[in-house]
Amino acid sequence: MRYRSLGRTGFQVSPFALGAMMFGAIGNPDHEESVRIIHRALDAGINLVDTADAYSGGESEEIVGKALRGRRDGVVLATKAGLPMDDDPNHRGASRRWLVKALDDSLRRLGTDHVDVYQIHRPDPETDIEETLRALTDLQRAGKIRAFGTSALPASQIVRAHWVAESRGLARPRTEQPVYSILNRGIEREVLPLAQEFGMGTLVWSPLGGGMLTGRYRKGREAETHRSHYGFQHLKDDRRLDVVEQLIPLAQEAGIALTHLATAFAIAHPGVTCALIGPRTMEQLDDLLAGAEVALDDELLDRIDKIVPPGTDVGTLDMAYQPPAVTRAALRRRPEGERAAA
Repeated sequence: MRYRSLGRTGFQVSPFALGAMMFGAIGNPDHEESVRIIHRALDAGINLVDTADAYSGGESEEIVGKALRGRRDGVVLATKAGLPMDDDPNHRGASRRWLVKALDDSLRRLGTDHVDVYQIHRPDPETDIEETLRALTDLQRAGKIRAFGTSALPASQIVRAHWVAESRGLARPRTEQPVYSILNRGIEREVLPLAQEFGMGTLVWSPLGGGMLTGRYRKGREAETHRSHYGFQHLKDDRRLDVVEQLIPLAQEAGIALTHLATAFAIAHPGVTCALIGPRTMEQLDDLLAGAEVALDDELLDRIDKIVPPGTDVGTLDMAYQPPAVTRAALRRRPEGERAAA
């Protein structure tokens, strides 16, 4: 693989990165098979592995730790913290208290003394950004992390994080992990240009559109697959299914698999460093690796643009971040007594 610079971290990483969400109870519970999948990815040239404490309650990190024994120095290891780990309201978020504990727990599960990229899994509006940045800066200075980043951070908050870091003399976030696929191109408007401007590496997730760009989900048919058990509504979104029906003949005409069309599209943008692939089985990994050298020409990219215009989203992934201003009715409605016009 041709390696790319992960922003200004100094790390060189593969265009495909291995996402470890599907290793553990919610995906593949077989530790030995999961380790073999990770080793196969590493042997193929993938050198960035991304996991999170919340994946199967830490089990994914344990599996990754087993797989990296004896191979740790050849891997850029990334993990995340911030999603709830249990019912305790303080075992989540981006406060200093939680980030310090969460990182120690992750290091123990991973069997290492540091991670290369530590990411805030989702924005935490309850914690001052300076509090978060100061904690991450201290963890970096202590040698427990080499760099840190964000995930699903809106463009305005990316700007704010860099402004606070510069004005307070703190370390800057060096990576961002947004959702990106042919079906969800919204980050092309601001997030990717900002990442390029600030020298941030980007690890885009769900390049297969939450499973829809595998071709298993078709209009008028419901695929009986592992992911359907989650009850994701985006798998039944007619708008997304209509796009899939247009992309399938496009991929066939180009002589490439739909999955390869999707992953090649994700890494074609100059603002994208790498795309996270999250196989559950060896078969899925081998299929994705077979498309590692696929490159889309301008004509094919232009035809994709006509189906899904640049900077637009077709529906929303169920697991995509939605800000409180959208999800909490109380934040978008005046109290009943104040709603009448003066």
